[in-house]
This record gives sequence, C-alpha cells and structure tokens, in this order.
Amino acid sequence: MTMAFRFHIAAAILALVFTSVHASDPSQLQDFCVAVPDANAGVFVNGKICKDPKLVKPEDFFFQGLNKPGSTSNPLGSNVTAVNVNQIPGLNTFGVSLARLDFAPYGLNPPHTHPRAAEILVVLEGTLLVGFVTSNPGMNMKNKLFTKVLNPGDVFVFPEGLIHFQFNQGHSNAVAFAALSSQNPGVITIANAVFGSNPPIYPDVLTKAFQVDKNVIKYLQSQFWWDNHYYP
Repeated sequence: MTMAFRFHIAAAILALVFTSVHASDPSQLQDFCVAVPDANAGVFVNGKICKDPKLVKPEDFFFQGLNKPGSTSNPLGSNVTAVNVNQIPGLNTFGVSLARLDFAPYGLNPPHTHPRAAEILVVLEGTLLVGFVTSNPGMNMKNKLFTKVLNPGDVFVFPEGLIHFQFNQGHSNAVAFAALSSQNPGVITIANAVFGSNPPIYPDVLTKAFQVDKNVIKYLQSQFWWDNHYYP
C-alpha cells in the first residue's frame, strides 16, 4: 500500500468522522414529537405548516400592543406578555421571539427555565435583581448563582435551559423587554411544575428530594400556583 493511498484512506475516514460529528437531528421546538406511521396524521417538528407564499399578508409579520403594560394584579406581582410564533406566524423558522415583562413593586418573575432558548433582557424602567443558576457541576459541588442588579439601560443574558429569575427590588414599577433565541422557547416555572403538576407528583418522591416533612409537601401541593405568562 503506497503512502499516497494511505493518505487518501485516512482523509476519507476523517471526512466521514467529521461528517458524523456535525450531523444531528434539528433542535425541536416543542416538548416532544411522537412518531406516527400515517403521514396525514402528523405535523412538522415545529408544529407549523408553511403558508402558501401567494397568500401571505403583512399581518402575518405584525403584532401590536407591547406598549401597553400587562396586569400585575396577581400574587407574584408580575406579568410576562409573550410574542412568539403563535402571535406572529411570520416568525416560523426564524428562531427568535420577544416578551415584555411588567413588575409591580417587589414583583417577581419566579425561578423558571426556557428549555429551547437563551434570553437577553434589557431594563427600561425601575430596578431588577436578576440571576441564573448553573447546572449541576459535579459530586459534592454546589450550583453557582450569577446575579446582578439592573438599572434602566442595563442588559443581562440568561443561558439556554438554566434556571433564572427577575425580581423588582424597588418601590416603583419596573419594565423590561426580553428577546429569546427560539420562535417557541417554552417556559417551565419550577414551583408550578414541581408542586402544581396534574396529576401531582407522589408526595414521597418530593419528601425525599427536598428532605422535609411530608406535611410540608402536601401543603405546597395544595396551593394554587399562579402562572404569570400571558399569550395575547
């Protein structure tokens, strides 16, 4: 076997390896996509079917109303007005969406995560304490909190999938806008998901996980867990 032939074989193997490394399924834009044998019963992975270009209108790329504050008259004292592909069909496949966040004094957007998007937030009014927590770093190591107090004009980034929060520390209302790197970023509010699921998580599971008395878990599961997200 000549040196040149060996070189070509090695190059072909490397090309195959790198092709395999970079090949993967596209990121899905919903929690799951169950396969069905009947093509007529299914939808695309992102749940949207493209509109005939000849039927597209300017309204497909338009939304109005984000100048209006959302109602913060709820136990959390906050409101998130989401604008994603469900509000603007023209966002389909573009990988971006928007949200307006309104806070009453001491209002909280509670710890939550976006399973499909990173987030960049800018404060317009008021003062917000924001932060995110890293994923589990390793055995006997604690998750690290990154936190910052933001004033008008300040910008903060929340990495994709990590638990984060925003809290209004001030005595006046606060307003922020957030851009997210998905047309359908999804949101999992930690307390709602853990203590407010339907059906509820078996109390023994949560008692063991949180290392508290079972009555504490039953009390938490009996509460109404408010959803502060609004989808116009």
